Amino acid sequence: MAEQITATSELRRPFVPGMGVEWLLPIYDPLTTLLRLDRARRDLVLQADLRPGHRVLDIGCGTGSLVVLTKQLFPDVEIVGVDPDEKALARARRKAPRVGARIQFDRGFSDVLVYPDASFDRVFSSFMFHHLTRDEKARTLREIRRVLRADGTFHLLDFEGPRPEGHRSRLSLLHSHRRLVDNDERTILRMLTDAGFANAVKSGDGTVLGGFVRTAYYRARAADYSKSSSHG
Repeated sequence: MAEQITATSELRRPFVPGMGVEWLLPIYDPLTTLLRLDRARRDLVLQADLRPGHRVLDIGCGTGSLVVLTKQLFPDVEIVGVDPDEKALARARRKAPRVGARIQFDRGFSDVLVYPDASFDRVFSSFMFHHLTRDEKARTLREIRRVLRADGTFHLLDFEGPRPEGHRSRLSLLHSHRRLVDNDERTILRMLTDAGFANAVKSGDGTVLGGFVRTAYYRARAADYSKSSSHG
């Protein structure tokens, strides 16, 4: 599927819609349910060790699926979703009240976050990273590192880049498959380290699309908290 770059009149910057083309947005939620992406998102949230009072940011929140899920599972956390797509955000804002959740949704880009330094305990990214160019990925990771508190963690879920011979043809089904070249484990871990994260690890894997496409989970800490605490 060819991806469409959509420009916004207010932000004056192009972005890739969640489904690759804007007109497919109405089927985004049904399709992700069919592909069991929500199950993968649930696993991501449960890995994050959320506690009451935590402040959480979901970058590239789209229609708000992970944000709403997080609030349902952990009602005592404060969560913010950010995305450049106003049409997707409109759906997210309608979805949240239906499950009794009060959630802040902001329009913006992941590599120019408007939030203060050290203002979140956790940051999530699910099935969004492959939309970004290599430079945008690097800037996004630096911004995430900036807005995380010293003991905060970043949790990433995305399609895994090509590994064995023949896997590339399966990835070509995805609208942003050309950008998945940078989604291999070695590259992502190196980019996390270069952005200033500590203890970056691949924390799990899985499959979607009936097992045809692999997914990967990553976790990284904003700082080596054990060392910063011992020197405090």
